[in-house]
Amino acid sequence: MTTEILKGRIIQTTGLWYQISLNNKLITARLKGKFKLEELDTTNPIAVGDFVLLEKTDRNEYIISEILPRKNYIIRQSPRNKHQRHVIASNIDQALLIVTLTQPRTSLGFIDRFIAAAESFHIPVKIVVNKTDLLRPKDEELLEYMKIVYNRLDYEIIPTCAIKEEGKEYLQQILEQKTTLIAGHSGVGKSTLINAILPSLNLKTGKISEKWGKGVHTTTFATMFEIMPNTFIIDTPGIKEFMMLQVEPEEVSGYFKDINAFADKCQFNNCLHINEPQCAVKEAVEKTQIAATRYENYLNIIQNIQQINYWERK
Repeated sequence: MTTEILKGRIIQTTGLWYQISLNNKLITARLKGKFKLEELDTTNPIAVGDFVLLEKTDRNEYIISEILPRKNYIIRQSPRNKHQRHVIASNIDQALLIVTLTQPRTSLGFIDRFIAAAESFHIPVKIVVNKTDLLRPKDEELLEYMKIVYNRLDYEIIPTCAIKEEGKEYLQQILEQKTTLIAGHSGVGKSTLINAILPSLNLKTGKISEKWGKGVHTTTFATMFEIMPNTFIIDTPGIKEFMMLQVEPEEVSGYFKDINAFADKCQFNNCLHINEPQCAVKEAVEKTQIAATRYENYLNIIQNIQQINYWERK
């Protein structure tokens, strides 16, 4: 039996079978025997976004023989085992966080937790503020504040209105030739916004679902859609739980660009910037060089990690 070696990309995973984009068509494949990634303590060896090598047999069957190196990946705690991690997706160029300032309101705390987590996985973030048609005066003030705080940190704020298709062309431009993770709370209009940008996506979703059949656990597994040549979006409901895992308190400041810029000026190398003397970060907050909301959200993350570590040691 002869084999042909091909390169594809994982689009969706369920059970023992994988859906793969191969030369602009969808195929299904299985793993070649037992397969593990030694360097990752994860429940799944292959994730959406992985580039893989495939063997095509004389019977026109596809077998995954190798996973190519990942440039990055995101993980979450396994829903089945709190001591293991689940790889959500890999090889991501950027994350688009969809938020709303009203109906419902996305907190700045959630935004900063998401950004910090994305930074820990080396994933650039852009923030899309949807439902701008519903903004009240106090919401408009908050939007202006967010532009000041986040734009200067290179987390671009992009106001949009999905139902009016405002910002559609710019978002299409941002997505082009990239693999983008789409995230956000339920109710922020994520699906409406995606459909406004890409009206044909519903049709592609239907085709994928029909081909894949039953057993697609959309609340557990991410799904990647190729919306244009070499242009992918990754959608998963579980991404709303996206947070930092296995990070120690002293590491968190490294994932806050504004705080990290002052951290090396502190008196102590292991300064947590809470109540230590001669802390350059606290001084920068007092001088408004670091936004007070960012600092407060940083402290909340530190507190959460310390609480988790405490209970794990009990």
